[in-house]
Amino acid sequence: MAGMYAVYHGPKGLKYIADKVHHATSTLADALTKLGFNQVNTSYFDTLQIKTDSKKIKKIAKKNKINFFYPDNKTVTLSINETTSLGDLNKIIAVFAEAAKKKTLIISTVSESNKISESLKRTTDFLTLDVFNTYHSETELMRYIKSLERKDLSLNQSMISLGSCTMKLNAAAEMLPLSWSKWGNVHPFVPMKQAQGYLTVLKELENQLTEITGFAATSLQPNSGAQGEYAGLMVIKAYHESRGDHNRNICLIPSSAHGTNPASAVMAGMTVVVTKSTAEGNIDVDDLREKAELHKDNLSALMVTYPSTHGVYESAIREITQIIHDNGGQVYMDGANMNAQVGLTNPGRIGADVCHLNLHKTFAIPHGGGGPGVGPICVAKQLVPFLPGNPLVKIGGDKAITAISAAPYGSALACLISYGYIKMLGEQGLTKATEMAILNANYIKQRLQGSFDTLYSGERGRAAHEMIVDCRAFKANGIEVTDIAKRLMDYGFHAPTVSFPVAGTLMIEPTESESKQEIDRFCDAMISIKKEIDQASKDDNNNVLKNAPHTLDVVTSSNWDFPYSREEAAYPLDYVKLNKFWPSVRRVDDAYGDRNLICTCAPIEDYM
Repeated sequence: MAGMYAVYHGPKGLKYIADKVHHATSTLADALTKLGFNQVNTSYFDTLQIKTDSKKIKKIAKKNKINFFYPDNKTVTLSINETTSLGDLNKIIAVFAEAAKKKTLIISTVSESNKISESLKRTTDFLTLDVFNTYHSETELMRYIKSLERKDLSLNQSMISLGSCTMKLNAAAEMLPLSWSKWGNVHPFVPMKQAQGYLTVLKELENQLTEITGFAATSLQPNSGAQGEYAGLMVIKAYHESRGDHNRNICLIPSSAHGTNPASAVMAGMTVVVTKSTAEGNIDVDDLREKAELHKDNLSALMVTYPSTHGVYESAIREITQIIHDNGGQVYMDGANMNAQVGLTNPGRIGADVCHLNLHKTFAIPHGGGGPGVGPICVAKQLVPFLPGNPLVKIGGDKAITAISAAPYGSALACLISYGYIKMLGEQGLTKATEMAILNANYIKQRLQGSFDTLYSGERGRAAHEMIVDCRAFKANGIEVTDIAKRLMDYGFHAPTVSFPVAGTLMIEPTESESKQEIDRFCDAMISIKKEIDQASKDDNNNVLKNAPHTLDVVTSSNWDFPYSREEAAYPLDYVKLNKFWPSVRRVDDAYGDRNLICTCAPIEDYM
């Protein structure tokens, strides 16, 4: 939305808006000065700071249904934006005039005075690309956005089986409230009495998540799953320090844990010690016990993902959590795979002390783009006093850690989606969603048997809600896992997660949102690709997999130098003809990426 705001307005539009905001602010400042008020900001853009009796101003402003900000008893601050009208400015002036017991001033025009220091004024051009100087009507913008949408293989086209990340349906009924102004126009720091409806929803959502996780309390403040990890660890750290255990800084992390866990632990000031996994993909309990006992005097926490990132339920999970407790630590459960627990089990039952929840996964808010995310933490009784607070709004525990995000309830608007999701499904619906997610995953596992091997399974030969398909053996035919991912585009599917958490594999997670018909289409595509792999040769890279994906430009080109037909390239199965998706580009150099970006994140093995 922010990007399209810039596209629509362009540099001229943004400068016009900025001038409008600043001129309105300057006009207001001049009027307040004439009324005898001391406006102390000598250089400003949209914010004024007035030294006055803030209690008197607040009483009059409240009567007129206007909210200012009051840092202390002698200061009032206020900000102007592009929606502030002349009428709004006159209402503000009237509040201050009444406080000063003077006749109000009426402004009929906005002056063009400029209070920004010359040294701060921009002299260079900005937003010079064509995209910011072309689409300045709603019709043009709509068509531009549609042209971008056609380049994306999204959920409105076919299932997206991203393991670990879960691209489930965000139902229209859950999404509608986000466009309602009575929700969207509420400021994060509005007085609590003016947001009782919001607070009711947020408190109910907290209670729902607390019950679902089997814990004692919930904080909605963290703005993402990674931020939830950090918040959970900081709560554990505060708990230890409240008991005088300032030395407890060792965090045990299994090698099968979620990928962000080590970074979160280091950010929280902890030292990471990695524990081994067995050949079956489970936590090596003996190695865990050995390291927990070795570090018992300094053990702070265990970070465990359940079900594990390997797609199996750790059968020894209760033994694992007990080992940590016996050695003085707390158990942090990564909630990335909570969608395989809801209604069937919960973190409290397995012995965890705190978990974060990815609302973009289990509880249906949209995923991706960096936000707005919601990564709440749910905690056991002993950790409740340390839930994060806020310097301006009284929330959190009695011994609250400092705020994790600026707004007291984080991305509050997005919480409406999960509230609706839980309310509409209820206990039975939530449980059925979990059961369907597990059933769908195991159905795929069964259908692909004989074509693809599943890397890890539980003691009963089953997966949880996701599975890891091993593609490493296909290197004998010259085929890499990336080739399978690219070929899936020709079949109309987004690839599953590639090479995480094991290189050369696909992690498949169908979610509960997909029908058997759609899952069968996906399985048909995978089985057809396996037949193409069998026909490939390590000595000849000119095959349908290595050349995938096949764009419209390639298929309609006058030149066709491939040893297979155009139809085989573009329409490998009959269903593809009914709803063909054409990839926009073919491949970039996998070694360097399209812009030579190289991840500098240390692999988890570096912590061992």
